[in-house]
Amino acid sequence: MSTRLAAMILAGGKGTRLQALTRKVAKPAVSYGGKYRIIDFPLSNCANTGITSVGVLTQYESSELNTYVGNGEKWGLNGVRSLTSVLTPKQTEEGSAWYLGTADAIYQNIDWLDRVDPEYVLILSGDHIYSCSYEAMLRTHLEKKADCTISAYPVAIEEASRFGILVPDEEGNIVEFVEKPRRPTSNLASMGIYIFTYKVLRAELIQDAKDPESEHDFGKNIIPKMLREGRRMAVHRYSGYWRDVGTVASLHQANMDLLMSGGDSTNLYTVQGPNRIYSEDPFSVPQYIGNKATVRDSLVNQGAIVEGMIDHCVVSGGAIIEEGAICRNCVIMNDAWIRRGSHVENCIVAPRSGTEEGENFNVGGEKIDLLSNSKGRKD
Repeated sequence: MSTRLAAMILAGGKGTRLQALTRKVAKPAVSYGGKYRIIDFPLSNCANTGITSVGVLTQYESSELNTYVGNGEKWGLNGVRSLTSVLTPKQTEEGSAWYLGTADAIYQNIDWLDRVDPEYVLILSGDHIYSCSYEAMLRTHLEKKADCTISAYPVAIEEASRFGILVPDEEGNIVEFVEKPRRPTSNLASMGIYIFTYKVLRAELIQDAKDPESEHDFGKNIIPKMLREGRRMAVHRYSGYWRDVGTVASLHQANMDLLMSGGDSTNLYTVQGPNRIYSEDPFSVPQYIGNKATVRDSLVNQGAIVEGMIDHCVVSGGAIIEEGAICRNCVIMNDAWIRRGSHVENCIVAPRSGTEEGENFNVGGEKIDLLSNSKGRKD
């Protein structure tokens, strides 16, 4: 996608509703899911989309976050043809100032965007949990010939007053937008994910910066003004998992959602493909122990999924032991798959091999190898 689409990640908020968690660290640097930080999600999504120019706009308690983001290496965004820049408020001839709002943060970095020279700019929040590619949203923007496209997600109507709420017409054009309305007329909430045609955005930001009455915010100022001006505004409906983790309760629930018994969540168990989430450890996904699993005297590595019983076993990353399977005195190597109802004892299960449902392997202590007739992972 090269510099056709550049991304700007707003990662400077205080996150005061997270209380002690953000007392000394920026909200996007808060831990999530055992091995991730919140900022991993928008950066991974950018990498998986093929976006090669990413600005991360930091401000509050930014030292740890700046160090973590670094040059984008964790997400593969530090190459010859890619660029990750940490963009902080800077001192100029006019003086220095904090970012005054979301729109002002982008305005203060127009010079960076001008050097990148994109056709379109993707603006993201640094504190949301979701995994996706932004290609479909860009297609919506192009098909609608929009000046601005907003990604939207249906929320419970009783929660709608916490969000920017938009009303589209039958063709997907936005006809109304209200930031945090007291009496919402729709439950279609802005996710704080925008694609702008850069020439239009640049002009709007310059005008907004000159307005002393503006709060320099996208939801409160830029988007309502563009609607009043008759700009082409489109909605892109998002259907996957997405959570705004701005409170202790929402962060707790988003972590609980990761447990397979808990229902819907973003998929952290994708080791390849367009939705992989990268972190400091780029080689494995989290370990998962199911609610019916039994683990005794065993070593279980990251990336393993255990829903059956293992006793005196060494389980490698990526292995799956399904519910109802029993493994005793086994070495279960990478990406092996022991299916439901299988009983495996005294075995070495080779990488990417495994069992069919209900198969039994036990030869009285002699180690056998399940390389032949491989039944392992195919994804």
